[in-house]
Amino acid sequence: MANLYDILKNAKELKSRIDRGKPALTIVDVRDPQTFNRGHIIGAISVPFDRVADLARSALNRHREIYIYGESDEQSLAAAQTLQVNGFTRVAQIIGGLAAWREVAGSIDNG
Repeated sequence: MANLYDILKNAKELKSRIDRGKPALTIVDVRDPQTFNRGHIIGAISVPFDRVADLARSALNRHREIYIYGESDEQSLAAAQTLQVNGFTRVAQIIGGLAAWREVAGSIDNG
């Protein structure tokens, strides 16, 4: 399997990119919907982990950069690999997930 798309993998770099006004990306939260509704990165879409393969084809653009976070780095890595297997080539995980995003003072939607 090819390596994960390696533009950026940490919250600080992602926040910097968004702050510069150059997003052109999709942020995917693979946690369960109830957890997503309690708080998520502003602009993230909810694609529950157990539905990643099914929803990816209909909900995500294969040509956009996709950044994934979940309950753990293992969960987001597994989701990213699932997308790769399904033909998505520009996929990276946000290492540290929502906790890392909070550490860099990234915007959160608290439901």
